[in-house]
Amino acid sequence: MGKNKKTDKASNSSQPQPPNVGPLSDRYYPSPLLEDLTGNASRLDRKVYEQELTRLQVELVKMQYWLKASGYRLIVLFEGRDAAGKGGTIKRITEPLNPRGCRVVALGTPSDQQKTQWYFQRYVEHFPSAGEIVVFDRSWYNRAGVESVMGFCSADQVEEFLQSCPEFERMVVRSGIVLLKYWFSVSDAEQESRFQSRIDDPTRRWKLSPMDLEARNKWESFSAAKDLMFAHTNIPEARWFTVEADDKRRARLNCIHHLLSKIPYEDMTPPAIKLPPRKPPKGTARPPRNEQFFVPNQYP
Repeated sequence: MGKNKKTDKASNSSQPQPPNVGPLSDRYYPSPLLEDLTGNASRLDRKVYEQELTRLQVELVKMQYWLKASGYRLIVLFEGRDAAGKGGTIKRITEPLNPRGCRVVALGTPSDQQKTQWYFQRYVEHFPSAGEIVVFDRSWYNRAGVESVMGFCSADQVEEFLQSCPEFERMVVRSGIVLLKYWFSVSDAEQESRFQSRIDDPTRRWKLSPMDLEARNKWESFSAAKDLMFAHTNIPEARWFTVEADDKRRARLNCIHHLLSKIPYEDMTPPAIKLPPRKPPKGTARPPRNEQFFVPNQYP
């Protein structure tokens, strides 16, 4: 194995470095390259963001090579308010990775059959095998959040979930799966701005559903549900990590940096392949071009 290339080591050496934290730590260490999220309202410079994102995505690829070689099983779970930036962060995490070893699970409304199953059953079906990463874009925590607030389940079902969920997650962790849970926090003013930008952009309007608009009027109810959920499910085996997400760029970088800090990966990137010279053509006859249909070139 090569030398460990953890992201903390690649940061500015003049900055204070976090300790080597393990999966059970509940501390959140923002990237040393970034300013403290709670103390700076300005947006992160795009050039700084893009440079750091490129560096972190290289580290994600290294991590995936190690996961595959070691048989590590990883679940990364994203929850938070509507328009908090979960989808954009998931996209930046997964876009450099091999999709054969990294899956995004975003389940819709359960079917009539699934409603009769054990509540966690349809989620367990998507859990990772050895060497896999599974990213949940919302998860079994729907029961404690949107289902509870919007009246899609009973109070007894919510109470049962809050009792069962910690036991379920302890069982998952004991099986050898690493479970990371991220809550994306956004202010009401920033959420309002993002909702309006979705309305104004025809290519993103699909992201805003009637359910989102209805939930918008239940801000305090969602806050109370989230606080209750945290009180029951922020367990040592699977802590909640809150990402301040009013600045999307900082939120993405800090989340990726934190994710990398939780995995004890080493750089196992294979050496670059050397392309051999092409073999000389054999003169195989090709069909004439007029027998093929080409897409018209609209952009000469």
